[in-house]
Amino acid sequence: MTAAPILSPRMRGITASPASVLRRRARELRATGRDIIELSSGNLDFPTPEHVIAAAHDAALRGETRYTDVDGTPELKRAVQAALLRDHRLDYRLDEIVITNGSTQALFNALLATLAPADEVIIPAPYWAPYLDQVRLAGGTPVVVPCAQNNGFRLRAEDLQAAISPRTRWVVLNNPVNPSGALYSREDLSEIAAVLLRHPDIWVLADGLYEHITFDGLPAPTLAEIEPRLKPRTLTVSGLAKSYAMMAWRIGYAAGPSALIREMIAIQSQTTSGASSISQAAAVAALDGPQDMLRERAAILRTRRDRFAELLNECAGLSCVPPEGTFYLLVNCAGVIGKHAPDGKAIETDRDFSTYLLEQADVVVFPGEDLGLSPYIRVSFANPSATIEAAARRLKRACDALQ
Repeated sequence: MTAAPILSPRMRGITASPASVLRRRARELRATGRDIIELSSGNLDFPTPEHVIAAAHDAALRGETRYTDVDGTPELKRAVQAALLRDHRLDYRLDEIVITNGSTQALFNALLATLAPADEVIIPAPYWAPYLDQVRLAGGTPVVVPCAQNNGFRLRAEDLQAAISPRTRWVVLNNPVNPSGALYSREDLSEIAAVLLRHPDIWVLADGLYEHITFDGLPAPTLAEIEPRLKPRTLTVSGLAKSYAMMAWRIGYAAGPSALIREMIAIQSQTTSGASSISQAAAVAALDGPQDMLRERAAILRTRRDRFAELLNECAGLSCVPPEGTFYLLVNCAGVIGKHAPDGKAIETDRDFSTYLLEQADVVVFPGEDLGLSPYIRVSFANPSATIEAAARRLKRACDALQ
Protein backbone atom coordinates (compact mmCIF):
# COMPACT_ATOMS: atom_id res chain seq x y z
CA MET A 1 0.00 0.00 0.00
CA THR A 2 1.31 3.42 -0.94
CA ALA A 3 1.71 5.76 2.01
CA ALA A 4 -0.30 8.95 1.93
CA PRO A 5 1.82 12.09 1.55
CA ILE A 6 2.42 14.16 4.64
CA LEU A 7 0.75 17.47 3.83
CA SER A 8 1.73 20.87 5.10
CA PRO A 9 -0.76 22.54 7.46
CA ARG A 10 -1.05 25.34 4.91
CA MET A 11 -2.92 22.92 2.62
CA ARG A 12 -5.89 22.68 4.99
CA GLY A 13 -8.92 23.88 3.11
CA ILE A 14 -6.98 24.49 -0.13
CA THR A 15 -8.54 22.93 -3.23
CA ALA A 16 -8.10 23.18 -6.98
CA SER A 17 -9.56 26.37 -8.40
CA PRO A 18 -13.30 25.98 -9.13
CA ALA A 19 -12.77 27.05 -12.75
CA SER A 20 -10.24 24.27 -13.36
CA VAL A 21 -12.59 21.70 -11.80
CA LEU A 22 -15.46 22.80 -14.06
CA ARG A 23 -13.25 22.71 -17.17
CA ARG A 24 -12.17 19.17 -16.36
CA ARG A 25 -15.75 18.05 -15.71
CA ALA A 26 -16.92 19.50 -19.03
CA ARG A 27 -14.10 17.71 -20.82
CA GLU A 28 -14.96 14.40 -19.16
CA LEU A 29 -18.62 14.69 -20.14
CA ARG A 30 -17.76 15.53 -23.74
CA ALA A 31 -15.61 12.41 -23.84
CA THR A 32 -18.75 10.37 -23.11
CA GLY A 33 -20.47 11.86 -26.16
CA ARG A 34 -22.59 14.51 -24.48
CA ASP A 35 -23.04 17.86 -26.21
CA ILE A 36 -21.85 20.15 -23.43
CA ILE A 37 -22.09 23.94 -23.65
CA GLU A 38 -19.48 25.43 -21.36
CA LEU A 39 -20.43 28.86 -19.99
CA SER A 40 -18.10 28.68 -16.99
CA SER A 41 -14.81 29.22 -18.79
CA GLY A 42 -12.57 32.28 -18.78
CA ASN A 43 -11.58 31.53 -22.37
CA LEU A 44 -12.38 33.90 -25.21
CA ASP A 45 -13.51 32.46 -28.52
CA PHE A 46 -11.47 35.06 -30.45
CA PRO A 47 -8.18 33.86 -31.97
CA THR A 48 -4.83 35.24 -30.90
CA PRO A 49 -4.04 38.03 -33.44
CA GLU A 50 -2.13 36.86 -36.49
CA HIS A 51 0.73 39.33 -36.06
CA VAL A 52 1.23 38.04 -32.51
CA ILE A 53 1.46 34.44 -33.70
CA ALA A 54 3.82 35.52 -36.47
CA ALA A 55 6.10 37.20 -33.92
CA ALA A 56 6.24 33.98 -31.88
CA HIS A 57 7.01 31.95 -35.00
CA ASP A 58 9.77 34.33 -36.05
CA ALA A 59 11.29 34.25 -32.56
CA ALA A 60 11.39 30.46 -32.61
CA LEU A 61 13.03 30.43 -36.03
CA ARG A 62 15.63 32.93 -34.79
CA GLY A 63 16.53 30.51 -32.03
CA GLU A 64 15.06 32.51 -29.16
CA THR A 65 14.36 29.27 -27.29
CA ARG A 66 16.73 29.64 -24.36
CA TYR A 67 16.05 30.82 -20.84
CA THR A 68 15.42 34.52 -20.44
CA ASP A 69 16.13 36.65 -17.40
CA VAL A 70 13.85 35.59 -14.55
CA ASP A 71 12.13 38.98 -14.53
CA GLY A 72 11.50 39.00 -18.29
CA THR A 73 13.22 40.14 -21.45
CA PRO A 74 14.23 43.80 -21.67
CA GLU A 75 12.09 44.09 -24.82
CA LEU A 76 8.92 42.96 -23.08
CA LYS A 77 9.59 45.04 -19.99
CA ARG A 78 9.96 48.11 -22.22
CA ALA A 79 6.69 47.20 -23.98
CA VAL A 80 4.91 46.92 -20.62
CA GLN A 81 6.48 50.21 -19.53
CA ALA A 82 5.15 51.91 -22.66
CA ALA A 83 1.68 50.32 -22.30
CA LEU A 84 1.29 51.49 -18.70
CA LEU A 85 2.26 55.01 -19.73
CA ARG A 86 -0.06 54.92 -22.76
CA ASP A 87 -3.08 53.42 -21.05
CA HIS A 88 -2.82 54.78 -17.49
CA ARG A 89 -0.23 57.59 -17.55
CA LEU A 90 1.84 55.54 -15.09
CA ASP A 91 5.61 55.83 -15.41
CA TYR A 92 7.68 52.92 -14.10
CA ARG A 93 11.39 52.16 -14.39
CA LEU A 94 12.36 48.76 -15.76
CA ASP A 95 13.48 47.64 -12.30
CA GLU A 96 9.92 48.32 -11.12
CA ILE A 97 8.45 45.79 -13.59
CA VAL A 98 8.44 41.99 -13.53
CA ILE A 99 7.13 39.59 -16.18
CA THR A 100 5.37 36.53 -14.76
CA ASN A 101 3.84 33.25 -15.88
CA GLY A 102 0.38 34.77 -16.11
CA SER A 103 -1.11 37.42 -13.86
CA THR A 104 -2.02 34.76 -11.28
CA GLN A 105 1.66 34.28 -10.49
CA ALA A 106 2.19 38.03 -10.09
CA LEU A 107 -0.54 38.15 -7.47
CA PHE A 108 0.73 35.11 -5.58
CA ASN A 109 4.36 36.20 -5.63
CA ALA A 110 3.38 39.54 -4.10
CA LEU A 111 1.33 37.93 -1.33
CA LEU A 112 4.01 35.33 -0.59
CA ALA A 113 6.65 38.04 -0.38
CA THR A 114 4.75 40.20 2.08
CA LEU A 115 2.32 38.30 4.29
CA ALA A 116 3.07 37.08 7.79
CA PRO A 117 0.79 34.84 9.88
CA ALA A 118 -2.39 36.67 10.98
CA ASP A 119 -1.94 39.40 8.34
CA GLU A 120 -5.25 40.23 6.67
CA VAL A 121 -6.15 40.90 3.04
CA ILE A 122 -9.43 42.63 2.26
CA ILE A 123 -11.21 41.03 -0.70
CA PRO A 124 -14.50 42.46 -2.04
CA ALA A 125 -17.17 39.89 -2.89
CA PRO A 126 -18.13 38.69 -5.41
CA TYR A 127 -14.53 37.75 -6.10
CA TRP A 128 -12.27 35.66 -8.30
CA ALA A 129 -12.05 32.53 -6.16
CA PRO A 130 -8.24 32.01 -6.17
CA TYR A 131 -7.69 35.29 -4.29
CA LEU A 132 -8.78 33.60 -1.07
CA ASP A 133 -6.64 30.48 -1.35
CA GLN A 134 -3.62 32.47 -2.49
CA VAL A 135 -3.87 34.53 0.69
CA ARG A 136 -4.20 31.37 2.80
CA LEU A 137 -1.25 29.67 1.07
CA ALA A 138 0.86 32.75 1.79
CA GLY A 139 -0.04 32.50 5.47
CA GLY A 140 -2.55 35.34 5.61
CA THR A 141 -6.24 35.62 6.37
CA PRO A 142 -8.77 36.74 3.73
CA VAL A 143 -11.33 39.26 4.97
CA VAL A 144 -14.32 39.18 2.62
CA VAL A 145 -16.43 42.32 2.25
CA PRO A 146 -19.81 41.72 0.55
CA CYS A 147 -20.68 44.17 -2.22
CA ALA A 148 -24.39 44.03 -2.92
CA GLN A 149 -26.05 44.34 -6.30
CA ASN A 150 -27.77 47.55 -5.24
CA ASN A 151 -24.28 49.04 -4.91
CA GLY A 152 -23.37 47.80 -8.37
CA PHE A 153 -21.26 45.00 -6.85
CA ARG A 154 -18.62 47.64 -6.01
CA LEU A 155 -16.74 48.15 -2.77
CA ARG A 156 -17.96 51.25 -0.96
CA ALA A 157 -15.50 53.46 0.89
CA GLU A 158 -17.42 53.10 4.15
CA ASP A 159 -17.43 49.30 3.90
CA LEU A 160 -13.69 49.31 3.26
CA GLN A 161 -13.13 51.49 6.31
CA ALA A 162 -15.22 49.16 8.45
CA ALA A 163 -13.19 46.12 7.35
CA ILE A 164 -9.79 47.61 8.14
CA SER A 165 -8.02 46.37 11.25
CA PRO A 166 -4.49 46.76 12.64
CA ARG A 167 -3.65 43.50 10.84
CA THR A 168 -4.75 44.67 7.36
CA ARG A 169 -1.85 44.49 4.90
CA TRP A 170 -3.48 44.49 1.46
CA VAL A 171 -6.71 45.47 -0.27
CA VAL A 172 -7.52 43.72 -3.55
CA LEU A 173 -9.15 45.92 -6.21
CA ASN A 174 -10.09 44.18 -9.44
CA ASN A 175 -11.23 46.59 -12.18
CA PRO A 176 -13.36 45.63 -14.02
CA VAL A 177 -14.46 42.91 -11.64
CA ASN A 178 -14.48 39.21 -12.37
CA PRO A 179 -17.17 37.85 -11.88
CA SER A 180 -19.67 40.72 -11.84
CA GLY A 181 -18.35 42.92 -14.66
CA ALA A 182 -18.69 45.93 -12.34
CA LEU A 183 -16.51 48.89 -13.24
CA TYR A 184 -14.96 51.30 -10.75
CA SER A 185 -15.06 54.87 -12.04
CA ARG A 186 -12.52 57.55 -11.20
CA GLU A 187 -14.95 58.86 -8.59
CA ASP A 188 -15.33 55.40 -7.01
CA LEU A 189 -11.57 54.96 -6.77
CA SER A 190 -11.07 58.46 -5.43
CA GLU A 191 -13.37 57.67 -2.50
CA ILE A 192 -11.49 54.44 -1.81
CA ALA A 193 -8.17 56.28 -2.11
CA ALA A 194 -9.29 58.79 0.52
CA VAL A 195 -9.76 55.92 2.97
CA LEU A 196 -6.39 54.34 2.16
CA LEU A 197 -4.54 57.62 2.55
CA ARG A 198 -5.56 57.52 6.21
CA HIS A 199 -3.93 54.09 6.59
CA PRO A 200 -0.30 54.36 5.40
CA ASP A 201 0.60 50.71 6.16
CA ILE A 202 -1.99 49.18 3.80
CA TRP A 203 -0.96 48.20 0.29
CA VAL A 204 -3.15 47.78 -2.80
CA LEU A 205 -3.24 44.88 -5.26
CA ALA A 206 -4.74 46.50 -8.37
CA ASP A 207 -5.73 43.65 -10.69
CA GLY A 208 -6.55 44.99 -14.16
CA LEU A 209 -6.60 41.79 -16.20
CA TYR A 210 -9.87 42.75 -17.98
CA GLU A 211 -8.98 46.44 -18.34
CA HIS A 212 -9.51 46.55 -22.13
CA ILE A 213 -12.84 44.72 -22.07
CA THR A 214 -15.21 47.54 -21.16
CA PHE A 215 -18.34 48.83 -22.84
CA ASP A 216 -20.08 52.07 -23.74
CA GLY A 217 -16.81 53.98 -23.92
CA LEU A 218 -16.10 53.58 -20.21
CA PRO A 219 -12.43 53.42 -19.12
CA ALA A 220 -11.08 51.10 -16.44
CA PRO A 221 -8.75 53.28 -14.36
CA THR A 222 -6.33 51.86 -11.83
CA LEU A 223 -5.76 53.25 -8.37
CA ALA A 224 -2.20 54.54 -8.79
CA GLU A 225 -3.25 56.70 -11.73
CA ILE A 226 -6.15 58.18 -9.76
CA GLU A 227 -4.14 58.92 -6.63
CA PRO A 228 -0.38 59.28 -7.23
CA ARG A 229 0.27 59.37 -3.48
CA LEU A 230 -0.73 55.70 -3.37
CA LYS A 231 1.62 54.64 -6.16
CA PRO A 232 4.49 53.81 -3.73
CA ARG A 233 2.29 51.16 -2.09
CA THR A 234 0.29 49.90 -5.07
CA LEU A 235 1.14 46.87 -7.17
CA THR A 236 -0.46 47.22 -10.59
CA VAL A 237 -1.04 43.77 -12.11
CA SER A 238 -2.29 42.79 -15.54
CA GLY A 239 -1.63 40.40 -18.39
CA LEU A 240 -2.39 39.57 -21.99
CA ALA A 241 -4.74 36.61 -21.54
CA LYS A 242 -8.06 38.38 -21.89
CA SER A 243 -7.42 41.57 -23.85
CA TYR A 244 -5.38 39.90 -26.58
CA ALA A 245 -6.96 36.40 -26.45
CA MET A 246 -3.66 34.92 -25.25
CA MET A 247 -5.05 32.71 -22.50
CA ALA A 248 -2.58 29.83 -22.80
CA TRP A 249 0.47 31.95 -23.62
CA ARG A 250 0.84 32.58 -19.87
CA ILE A 251 2.17 36.13 -19.78
CA GLY A 252 1.37 38.48 -16.94
CA TYR A 253 3.17 41.39 -15.39
CA ALA A 254 3.32 43.58 -12.32
CA ALA A 255 4.60 47.09 -11.74
CA GLY A 256 5.35 48.56 -8.34
CA PRO A 257 8.06 49.67 -5.94
CA SER A 258 11.43 48.16 -6.80
CA ALA A 259 11.93 46.70 -3.30
CA LEU A 260 8.77 44.60 -3.66
CA ILE A 261 9.54 43.69 -7.27
CA ARG A 262 12.98 42.39 -6.21
CA GLU A 263 11.38 40.05 -3.68
CA MET A 264 8.85 38.84 -6.22
CA ILE A 265 11.68 38.10 -8.66
CA ALA A 266 13.52 36.16 -5.95
CA ILE A 267 10.46 33.99 -5.35
CA GLN A 268 9.99 33.44 -9.07
CA SER A 269 13.64 32.43 -9.46
CA GLN A 270 13.12 29.62 -6.94
CA THR A 271 9.79 28.39 -8.31
CA THR A 272 8.93 28.70 -12.00
CA SER A 273 11.84 30.80 -13.20
CA GLY A 274 11.10 33.06 -16.19
CA ALA A 275 8.16 33.03 -18.57
CA SER A 276 8.39 31.34 -21.96
CA SER A 277 10.77 33.14 -24.31
CA ILE A 278 8.43 32.57 -27.25
CA SER A 279 5.42 33.85 -25.37
CA GLN A 280 7.36 36.94 -24.36
CA ALA A 281 8.23 37.69 -27.98
CA ALA A 282 4.54 37.34 -28.87
CA ALA A 283 3.58 39.66 -26.00
CA VAL A 284 5.91 42.38 -27.31
CA ALA A 285 4.10 42.26 -30.64
CA ALA A 286 0.71 42.46 -28.91
CA LEU A 287 1.58 45.45 -26.71
CA ASP A 288 3.58 47.37 -29.33
CA GLY A 289 1.30 46.55 -32.27
CA PRO A 290 -2.02 48.04 -33.40
CA GLN A 291 -4.57 48.40 -30.62
CA ASP A 292 -7.72 48.98 -32.73
CA MET A 293 -8.55 45.28 -32.36
CA LEU A 294 -9.27 45.82 -28.65
CA ARG A 295 -12.13 48.22 -29.37
CA GLU A 296 -13.45 46.10 -32.24
CA ARG A 297 -13.62 42.96 -30.10
CA ALA A 298 -15.17 44.84 -27.19
CA ALA A 299 -17.91 46.00 -29.55
CA ILE A 300 -18.62 42.38 -30.57
CA LEU A 301 -18.75 41.33 -26.94
CA ARG A 302 -21.13 44.18 -26.15
CA THR A 303 -23.59 42.89 -28.76
CA ARG A 304 -23.35 39.39 -27.30
CA ARG A 305 -23.77 40.78 -23.79
CA ASP A 306 -26.98 42.56 -24.68
CA ARG A 307 -28.45 39.56 -26.47
CA PHE A 308 -27.58 37.04 -23.77
CA ALA A 309 -28.90 39.30 -21.00
CA GLU A 310 -32.14 39.72 -22.93
CA LEU A 311 -32.53 35.95 -23.33
CA LEU A 312 -31.67 35.15 -19.71
CA ASN A 313 -34.18 37.67 -18.42
CA GLU A 314 -36.84 35.67 -20.28
CA CYS A 315 -36.00 32.55 -18.24
CA ALA A 316 -38.38 31.90 -15.34
CA GLY A 317 -36.66 32.70 -12.05
CA LEU A 318 -33.54 34.33 -13.53
CA SER A 319 -32.58 37.99 -13.83
CA CYS A 320 -29.43 39.91 -14.69
CA VAL A 321 -28.19 43.41 -15.45
CA PRO A 322 -25.75 43.86 -18.37
CA PRO A 323 -22.27 44.50 -16.93
CA GLU A 324 -19.95 47.40 -17.74
CA GLY A 325 -16.94 45.19 -18.39
CA THR A 326 -15.46 41.68 -18.66
CA PHE A 327 -17.35 38.99 -20.59
CA TYR A 328 -19.43 37.58 -17.76
CA LEU A 329 -23.04 37.92 -16.69
CA LEU A 330 -23.75 37.53 -13.00
CA VAL A 331 -27.26 36.07 -12.99
CA ASN A 332 -29.55 36.23 -9.97
CA CYS A 333 -31.22 32.85 -9.59
CA ALA A 334 -33.21 33.52 -6.41
CA GLY A 335 -36.38 32.81 -8.38
CA VAL A 336 -35.51 29.12 -8.81
CA ILE A 337 -34.43 28.48 -5.21
CA GLY A 338 -37.02 26.33 -3.42
CA LYS A 339 -38.27 24.68 -6.60
CA HIS A 340 -37.86 21.02 -7.58
CA ALA A 341 -36.40 19.32 -10.63
CA PRO A 342 -38.58 16.87 -12.61
CA ASP A 343 -36.91 13.98 -10.72
CA GLY A 344 -37.96 15.54 -7.40
CA LYS A 345 -34.58 16.90 -6.35
CA ALA A 346 -34.85 20.20 -4.48
CA ILE A 347 -33.02 23.29 -5.75
CA GLU A 348 -31.90 24.77 -2.42
CA THR A 349 -28.71 26.60 -3.47
CA ASP A 350 -27.08 28.05 -6.57
CA ARG A 351 -24.79 25.01 -6.52
CA ASP A 352 -27.84 22.76 -6.70
CA PHE A 353 -29.08 24.81 -9.64
CA SER A 354 -25.70 24.57 -11.36
CA THR A 355 -25.70 20.80 -10.89
CA TYR A 356 -29.22 20.59 -12.28
CA LEU A 357 -28.23 22.59 -15.37
CA LEU A 358 -25.29 20.30 -15.98
CA GLU A 359 -27.23 17.05 -15.48
CA GLN A 360 -30.46 18.04 -17.22
CA ALA A 361 -29.47 20.72 -19.74
CA ASP A 362 -25.82 19.91 -20.57
CA VAL A 363 -24.82 23.47 -19.67
CA VAL A 364 -21.88 24.26 -17.37
CA VAL A 365 -22.21 27.45 -15.30
CA PHE A 366 -20.24 28.82 -12.36
CA PRO A 367 -22.09 28.67 -9.00
CA GLY A 368 -22.10 31.92 -7.08
CA GLU A 369 -21.19 30.07 -3.89
CA ASP A 370 -17.63 29.79 -5.26
CA LEU A 371 -17.58 33.53 -5.99
CA GLY A 372 -18.69 34.75 -2.59
CA LEU A 373 -22.23 35.68 -3.61
CA SER A 374 -25.41 33.61 -3.51
CA PRO A 375 -27.87 32.94 -5.02
CA TYR A 376 -26.19 33.75 -8.34
CA ILE A 377 -24.53 31.97 -11.23
CA ARG A 378 -21.87 33.33 -13.56
CA VAL A 379 -22.08 32.70 -17.30
CA SER A 380 -19.71 33.75 -20.07
CA PHE A 381 -20.81 35.52 -23.23
CA ALA A 382 -17.37 35.09 -24.83
CA ASN A 383 -18.93 32.53 -27.15
CA PRO A 384 -20.19 32.58 -30.74
CA SER A 385 -23.70 33.95 -31.15
CA ALA A 386 -25.03 30.52 -32.15
CA THR A 387 -23.70 29.04 -28.90
CA ILE A 388 -25.30 31.82 -26.87
CA GLU A 389 -28.67 31.21 -28.56
CA ALA A 390 -28.44 27.45 -28.02
CA ALA A 391 -27.42 27.87 -24.38
CA ALA A 392 -30.32 30.26 -23.74
CA ARG A 393 -32.81 27.77 -25.19
CA ARG A 394 -31.49 25.03 -22.93
CA LEU A 395 -31.58 27.30 -19.89
CA LYS A 396 -35.14 28.37 -20.63
CA ARG A 397 -36.33 24.77 -20.98
CA ALA A 398 -34.55 23.82 -17.76
CA CYS A 399 -36.13 26.70 -15.84
CA ASP A 400 -39.57 25.99 -17.26
CA ALA A 401 -39.28 22.36 -16.12
CA LEU A 402 -38.81 23.31 -12.48
CA GLN A 403 -41.87 22.85 -10.25
